[in-house]
Amino acid sequence: MRQQRLGKGLGALISDENINTSTADMSGVRDVDVNEIDPNADQPRKHFDTEALEGLAQSIKTYGIVQPLIVRRVGDRYSIIAGERRYRAARMAGLKTVPVVVKEYSDAELMEVSLVENLQREDLNPIEEAQAMQMLMTEHKLTQEELSERLGKSRSAVANTLRLLTLPEGVRALVESGELSSGHARCLVALKSDESKLRLARKIVAEGLSVRAVEELVKSYSEAPKPRRPKRQPVPEIESAENTLSSALGTRVQITGNLKQGKIILSYYSSEQLESLYDLLISEK
Repeated sequence: MRQQRLGKGLGALISDENINTSTADMSGVRDVDVNEIDPNADQPRKHFDTEALEGLAQSIKTYGIVQPLIVRRVGDRYSIIAGERRYRAARMAGLKTVPVVVKEYSDAELMEVSLVENLQREDLNPIEEAQAMQMLMTEHKLTQEELSERLGKSRSAVANTLRLLTLPEGVRALVESGELSSGHARCLVALKSDESKLRLARKIVAEGLSVRAVEELVKSYSEAPKPRRPKRQPVPEIESAENTLSSALGTRVQITGNLKQGKIILSYYSSEQLESLYDLLISEK
């Protein structure tokens, strides 16, 4: 039944009726000791800008918390559903209590509401957004198409965001820190090797390249001719040995290497032929 409810769209969980925290609706608001509140372990945001938090803390000192936190009861404590930035800033501001609205959600609903609340605020960094999308898809067994419908985003936007998770750790770190934009990062996905992606990412940061310039660089890398393997120069003695062995064994024989060392490769095309080769090679003469 829970999955059916989720199937109605995220509005069923995060509608104004269910998660309204505006100052116009203060019914059910209570003050709770900050030491009784725990952050949500599944919070998709992993990085909190210290300067922005300090600014929010100063605002809270002056005006208080205008928008209550949304929490749920877990035993004798509270777990944050929405409002972790306000919670962190309140602690920085020295508040002993914060206003909260207590909601009842299952673990699955809690995770979805928390993820979507952050996704819809559009202030996650691109990697956090991709990780949140991936978590929603995994936990609720959603396709990209279904996820795009629930988030109100195009399927291509969802797909492009998820592709960022294929980038190597060093590139993702540059995106998370804001040194590399999501536009730059999406360009890098097209490169084949992680080494190339990381090298170009560092070049972008060092030289301040535009997304358009990176697109052209990636295109030039993709169109560059691949180095050809040097063609094996025939060695008469080896060719003669290949022909002799092929005739004697009744199958294709390839010799790699040189006259001093190498490998002999025998080809077979059926179990019967393999057995015949085996008998020929180990039989006593």
